[in-house]
Amino acid sequence: MNGFLNRLSKGLKREEVTEFKSFVKWLIIGSAAGGAIGLVGSLFHFCSSEAESIRSNHTWLIYFLPLAGVAIAFLYNILHYSHDKGTNLVLLAVRDNKGMGFRHAACIFAASVITHLFGGSSGREGASLQIGAALGSKLGRVMKLDDDDRRILTMCSMSAMFAAVFGTPITAAFFSMEVISVGIFYYSAIVPCVLSALIASGVSSLFGVSPLNVSVTLPRRSPESYLKIALLGVLCAMLSIIFCLAMTYTLKLFRLIKNHYIRAAVGGTVIVLLTLLVGNYNYNGTGGAMIVSAFEEQPFAPAFLIKLVFTAVTLGSGFKGGEIFPVFFIGASFGSVMSRLMGMDTSMGAAVCMAALFCGVTNCPIASILLCVELFGSDGISFYVLACAVSYMLSGYRGLYSEQKILYSKTKTRYINKRIGDKSKQNP
Repeated sequence: MNGFLNRLSKGLKREEVTEFKSFVKWLIIGSAAGGAIGLVGSLFHFCSSEAESIRSNHTWLIYFLPLAGVAIAFLYNILHYSHDKGTNLVLLAVRDNKGMGFRHAACIFAASVITHLFGGSSGREGASLQIGAALGSKLGRVMKLDDDDRRILTMCSMSAMFAAVFGTPITAAFFSMEVISVGIFYYSAIVPCVLSALIASGVSSLFGVSPLNVSVTLPRRSPESYLKIALLGVLCAMLSIIFCLAMTYTLKLFRLIKNHYIRAAVGGTVIVLLTLLVGNYNYNGTGGAMIVSAFEEQPFAPAFLIKLVFTAVTLGSGFKGGEIFPVFFIGASFGSVMSRLMGMDTSMGAAVCMAALFCGVTNCPIASILLCVELFGSDGISFYVLACAVSYMLSGYRGLYSEQKILYSKTKTRYINKRIGDKSKQNP
């Protein structure tokens, strides 16, 4: 017995030493990644913001959007990324260790800035995830890390880039761990993800990057208020399904045009025509100003649908950027309109629907709740949790990313391991 206990004691000590070494290793790597990628994220934020500012001051640039699409298609073609999977490749880089590299990061960086400069409707966050994942995946191979550590470094870099661009480090860290395979968290990455996100956010803040600056007026906690919030969650679940279907079928429609150059030119032309039709430039670019405005006053009632169409056409035809910021625009404007109909404060409707729609399209309820806490404070957490929970459950097995896996049923305690893009399996 004593011999067994001695061997057990030695084994535990060896395990504890191994864990401590791993902890120190990720403290160093996470800190370095956060600092370096914080600089890259700040540069990306600055370039994309400047591109939008230039376009705002020179509105005639929108007429060159079709040519910009051709330029993006040419860039991806010469760098052999014509069949780029977008953010889906990020998921594969973590789950299956698919390789990404510096060329991919350069592609999405340049293409996103070009899209914003000429008026395409896209965001920064999806692009930032791709840039971060590409840098992390490449560095993992350069450092000769094993498969598990490369996955962790990829998630760590995703967190850092997202945090640097959007300024919400805790949301960034947990989103990177949650979005890959819904139903589990990659807790092995929690220290490097949180550390790199905090450092990257701190670095970018030195360059003036800050999160959305909005305030929310909370309703009185009552059965009536919770019922209204739950109803908003239901509506956002429905809207998330509509948004995902629009993105999917718009992409399929544009893929009927086999030539990448013609496809992008046609998409750019459609955006130009849509811009002339609506008579303003509110739906081009990220739409950050419109998001802030939705918290203060009711926007044009169909604004959320118009932005949805602009975004689906832009990304479906081959322009680059991300889907997340447009989702914030759509959710905030939709919530602002619905809140008036329900007798709620505009800011509350905008906040709840922004988070609930984000939850519905990404299947990430924890990250969505943390987003609310970081942006709006924790006082209304019971409302945010309720809306996100309802949206998550009722949004079905759809999502923005076809390579995302939902490991557990949304309605039963059952392991299903369903991939979003797998149409061969019926929804549980």
